[in-house]
Amino acid sequence: MKERLQKIISRAGIVSRRKAERMILEGRVRVDGKVVNRLGEKADPYVQRIEIDGKPLSIPPPIYIMLYKPRNYLTTLYDPKGRPKVSDLLKDIPTRVFPVGRLDFDAEGLLILTNDGDLANALMHPRYKVPKTYLVKIKGIPSKEEFYRLSSGIRLEDGIIAKAEVEIVKILKRNTWLKMIIKQGIYHQIKRMCLAIGHPVIRIKRIAIGNLQLGDLRPGEYRYLRKEEIKKIRNIF
Repeated sequence: MKERLQKIISRAGIVSRRKAERMILEGRVRVDGKVVNRLGEKADPYVQRIEIDGKPLSIPPPIYIMLYKPRNYLTTLYDPKGRPKVSDLLKDIPTRVFPVGRLDFDAEGLLILTNDGDLANALMHPRYKVPKTYLVKIKGIPSKEEFYRLSSGIRLEDGIIAKAEVEIVKILKRNTWLKMIIKQGIYHQIKRMCLAIGHPVIRIKRIAIGNLQLGDLRPGEYRYLRKEEIKKIRNIF
């Protein structure tokens, strides 16, 4: 099956898709011996010979990893400021993988990393409304009216209506733990919703994506997804 060249190169784990596009434009990519120097060209990596700088390109098998992202780590593979990033936690991974979606720098919990671009795009696409479950510690104790607002939908400052399934997990002396399930994927959605009712987020931890559970992983630990877990994720789409 033919795919765009930049997608194939990115999936091979050599560079990002943007850098792959630059390689193509620089004339560094050949398909069946012919230079391809314009974007949009397609090839079949299992039938045709693709070369970069004269070296044949090999496509690794798909890899799916579950990571417990600790707090104060960036969900990125590169940071010019040298701050801690999730790629620092991955050891002995045979090919380049990239995060599916993001978790804020101060957030923690379940993060999927893969070299399967199709699955990653599907998980992030708003059409599929993949539920993401969080444990959220907020300042103060919300009233019934405020709790109802979280559940029924809040109009944010940009006019977007943000909704979530919400339940109270534990009420502390001065704070409250909530479980929140969202499907919209609005930027900083949970933080913005809680701030809108006057209860800023103190801590946030993602514990599930779809039916994939974080389980007993500890901060900084990761594992490969099992076949049945991959199958369950694919069944969402």
